Amino acid sequence: MLTKEEWTAKGYVDEPIPEGIDLKAEIRRMAREKNAVIMAHYYVSGEIQDLADFVGDSLALAQQAAKTDAKIIVMCGVHFMGETNKILCPDKTVLVPDLNATCSLAESCPADEFKKFVEAHPDHTVISYVNTTAATKAVTDVVVTSGNARQIVESLPKDEKIIFGPDQNLGNYINSITGRQMILWNGACHVHEKFSLEKILELKRQHPEAKILVHPECKGPVVRVADKVGSTAALLKFAINDDATEFIVATESGILHEMQKRCPEKTFIPAPPNDSTCACNECNYMKLITLQKLYNCLKYEWPQVEVEPEIAEKAIRPINRMLEISARLGL
Repeated sequence: MLTKEEWTAKGYVDEPIPEGIDLKAEIRRMAREKNAVIMAHYYVSGEIQDLADFVGDSLALAQQAAKTDAKIIVMCGVHFMGETNKILCPDKTVLVPDLNATCSLAESCPADEFKKFVEAHPDHTVISYVNTTAATKAVTDVVVTSGNARQIVESLPKDEKIIFGPDQNLGNYINSITGRQMILWNGACHVHEKFSLEKILELKRQHPEAKILVHPECKGPVVRVADKVGSTAALLKFAINDDATEFIVATESGILHEMQKRCPEKTFIPAPPNDSTCACNECNYMKLITLQKLYNCLKYEWPQVEVEPEIAEKAIRPINRMLEISARLGL
């Protein structure tokens, strides 16, 4: 068995699972006994989603964290999501099965550099995408998700000067549909950056009746060929309610699990990336969350997510403002 120091160096507990154990049943048993809620993002593996008490996108996960009465929150997703949960629930134990599950978009916006960017543009309202570290949120006025960014931007006066970070593609999309001229930080998600317009159009030729679903973190040319642009939750809702029976999906392929589960009679085709060796686009960080790590995480109640009190105090304000505006707008 590894020492705690060795676990800390790895960022997760990799103790072997005893032979013959029913991993899923044991995870559920421990969750009940420890008063733990398991939350999962749509981008983690399907087997993790099926075990979770709650599955959703970033906004839904934040809303759920704000109201849960569980003693322990296990966030099956990336590290910034665990930070958001801890900021909203400082009195609860927040676990992430692998601390190496970071986010390329969050990493593209270091807090110290973003702070300088903000200081270089005084008198601007600072809007940060939820895919940021707690330290970056701490220099932000309001946080947004892909599901509420447009509505929150539109809720501000039309002449308000705005900085938007870190996702440049999402910022460009919001500018294009609102007529705003937000100043954008140059950041991007490694998954959504890689979608190939040419390959999507080729899939469309092969499946002419298929509708194209696109996440707004994708580049402009990909967004412009979409039948529906939206957050993972919005794309899922569209697929459920639309009459089409085939869909080409340009976002992280983990969402296809819930789409297929909710619409077993429909066909969902993952849009391919530029990399010819891959059939679909996956987030390497989300896929670090495995059943074994989830089991060990619950067993040892580690690794825990911590946020420095001074950072948490500043970061909770823009998160709460997002939740308040979302509630007021009925989002």
